[in-house]
Amino acid sequence: MNTNSNTYTIVYASVMVIIVAFLLAFVSSSLKDKQNENVALDKKKQILSSLNVETKGADVADLYSKIVLKEEILAADGSVKAETGAFDVDSKVENAKSLEERNLPLFVCQIEGATKYVLPVYGAGLWGPIWGYVALNDDKSTVYGVYFSHAGETPGLGAEITSAAFVNQFTATPKHITRDGEFTSIAIVKPGKIDETRDYVNGISGGTITSQGVDAMLQSSLGQYVNFLKQ
Repeated sequence: MNTNSNTYTIVYASVMVIIVAFLLAFVSSSLKDKQNENVALDKKKQILSSLNVETKGADVADLYSKIVLKEEILAADGSVKAETGAFDVDSKVENAKSLEERNLPLFVCQIEGATKYVLPVYGAGLWGPIWGYVALNDDKSTVYGVYFSHAGETPGLGAEITSAAFVNQFTATPKHITRDGEFTSIAIVKPGKIDETRDYVNGISGGTITSQGVDAMLQSSLGQYVNFLKQ
């Protein structure tokens, strides 16, 4: 075959594309289990972080199994739909359903002999999804800890929702998601502002849209559990 011909070039390029595609598919398939394991491990770290548990240098899987006692799925009326499976629930998928159809994950945990409830939250920031976990004391109102993350918020601005300065506000002074037995969530306000109707924390300076996204996320995500919170 004439190596200078167009036919040779096309055949050669096609063969190389097929070989490379096969190798990439093989490598991806070979690493899939490891990738899934890493995703699960990261999720466990996030849940433990909402409980103020230090995971650096620790056996996360072992630590998680000792602290998280149950992974229940609740219905909107607060009843238990399943006693296992909460860890595999995708909040993004569930949010697309009607409230009555949703599977609501609940992680029942124990820290130093005290019961804690961890609820996942999911919403939208300025540039993409934001998510996290809120840990409550056994009164189902007082915040014990929080964890937030994001897909692409602006560094130094909206991305500061992951910072200690922001998340520590939820526990520096006790914050409650209910008042007089009624669900209120927690407000995210502009620095210097107040909200007399509910407990609040200061939002991110220069990250107004992301702060509003966190406010809406807490209101909608935690609000799904209102019947459970009243039980």
